[in-house]
Amino acid sequence: MKQLSLDNLRALVAVVDMGGYAKAGEYLGRSQPAISLQIKRLEEQIGRRLFHRQGQKKQINADGLLLYRRARQMLNLNDDILREFEQSQLTGQLRLGLPSEFATRVLPSIIGDFSKAYPDVTLEVSCDLSKSLLRKDQRKEYDLILALDDEPGDPRPETLLQDELIWVARAGYQLNADNIALVAAPQGCIYRQRARHSLQQAGLRWRVSYTNADIGGITAALKEGLGITVLAKSTLPDELIELRHPALPNLGKVGINLFIQSEQHPQASSKLAEFIRARLA
Repeated sequence: MKQLSLDNLRALVAVVDMGGYAKAGEYLGRSQPAISLQIKRLEEQIGRRLFHRQGQKKQINADGLLLYRRARQMLNLNDDILREFEQSQLTGQLRLGLPSEFATRVLPSIIGDFSKAYPDVTLEVSCDLSKSLLRKDQRKEYDLILALDDEPGDPRPETLLQDELIWVARAGYQLNADNIALVAAPQGCIYRQRARHSLQQAGLRWRVSYTNADIGGITAALKEGLGITVLAKSTLPDELIELRHPALPNLGKVGINLFIQSEQHPQASSKLAEFIRARLA
């Protein structure tokens, strides 16, 4: 009976998640040729090509995506088992900073499982705009930061995924394309900047009808029909819908980045980062 190597599967997942062999090698602490060899061994074992060449780059194909999804399931199960039987007791207090929309959609699936696995680690969560979280004077207040960042600096972040930005409104909202009402967070919000730039480029008239830094306040305003907003697709609240209208321009994508910068509790930070990666993936 053949047995797939979890190390080789982890290399495949890293190549896809990190966007290339070199970045996967940096993430796993291996050389690029070592990563290439692991992918080659996987291909030989299953008898299928996992990537095809597109220009100078290798792009994952249909068989590769199928194996990637199954590999993620196997790795998550493997990691869950190890966490259950892990003998070392992690302790400490972790400070996590993230925008409120991620606190609403991502955090609930993390807190319960993480607290059960590591009951002696206290998690302190703060919500703010990505720009505020990443300010030099504020960044040092956190062990981990999950944020949107169009212009990453130092320390370099880990991009967990590229998410599509979408127009959002309540169900049944009638868009006035001649004077678009925008519900948005305050100045400095990446969503607001992308909305403004896209509408201006399309030559559309628009106005800010309501401003609130919290996703709860924005959601309430949208439900009252005060306008439309922009969000990352993965953070779309259940009460709202993606608004598709021929007048609205495409918004592109944005990177969801993880900054790990803990010096006091590096092991606990690493474990929390694993949970965040798994939930976003």
